[in-house]
Amino acid sequence: MTVSPHETPVDPPGSTEPATPATLPESGKPVAGSTGSAEGTELAESACSLVLHTTDNGVAWITLNRPGALNAITPDQRERLISLLDQDSADPGVRAVVITATGKGFCAGADLRAASTAPAERVPGDVARTIRRGAQRLISAVLDCEKPVIAAVNGTAAGLGAHLALACDLVLAAESARFIEVFVRRGLVPDGGGAYLLPRLVGPQRAKELLFFGDALSAVEAERLGLVNRVVPGTELATTARSWAARLATGPTRTLALTKQLLNASLDGDRAAAFAAEAAAQEINMTTADAIEGVASFAQRRSPAFRGR
Repeated sequence: MTVSPHETPVDPPGSTEPATPATLPESGKPVAGSTGSAEGTELAESACSLVLHTTDNGVAWITLNRPGALNAITPDQRERLISLLDQDSADPGVRAVVITATGKGFCAGADLRAASTAPAERVPGDVARTIRRGAQRLISAVLDCEKPVIAAVNGTAAGLGAHLALACDLVLAAESARFIEVFVRRGLVPDGGGAYLLPRLVGPQRAKELLFFGDALSAVEAERLGLVNRVVPGTELATTARSWAARLATGPTRTLALTKQLLNASLDGDRAAAFAAEAAAQEINMTTADAIEGVASFAQRRSPAFRGR
């Protein structure tokens, strides 16, 4: 990939950049991998080591841990990410999720090395099926997760890696972070929901600029455009992510899930559909224990004690 004057060079895969523990939670409970045949167990253990998962006071931390390849995502890693997001979405003990990474990069996108050789004969529909079953499922897993998801972007987020971050509900970025829509540089149409996410975040004109030119966007520029909620020094990224996640983890979890659902759907329908969805969400939410507690605490002039129920 040609590096523009506006882009920070990216280290090639295969470097031996050590893991950076600063992005990990201070404590947590590792989640065991699946068991099966010796080969299946080995693959599961490999996937577990490349995508770490811990829980800490109601917060699930999903950490990409392939720093030597700038955390480029292989199919096995992608499937583990999807599985973990689905698991955390359904787990009542998890009330917020943080996605982050070790090393210099957040995620350099999909690992294309395995797909670098074109097949002798491509069957029509193969590419579309691959995208639907792969990148789009990953982004959907983030968007559909019933818990608020924070991206703690510690470095370069390129291609699918940028879309993984932008699909999250809140985006924190280290000062060294970069966002790069690399697809045009490779002669590729954006995947992983890029043409869906970007216009909704920055408008169609800015989205076209980012996708047409593929220039690197600094963390500060990304914040100015509205792609990032807050930029912090790299040394403060984990602490800030932990603080935000802790606040979310003590909030009314089902209320946040319904609010997320309303917001994500708001730009896809007309006013009548949005108002109908809002009314339905209110009906559902008012049956939750947290909503009842919230109203009671207001009447009693005390702070609410939400339990995520």
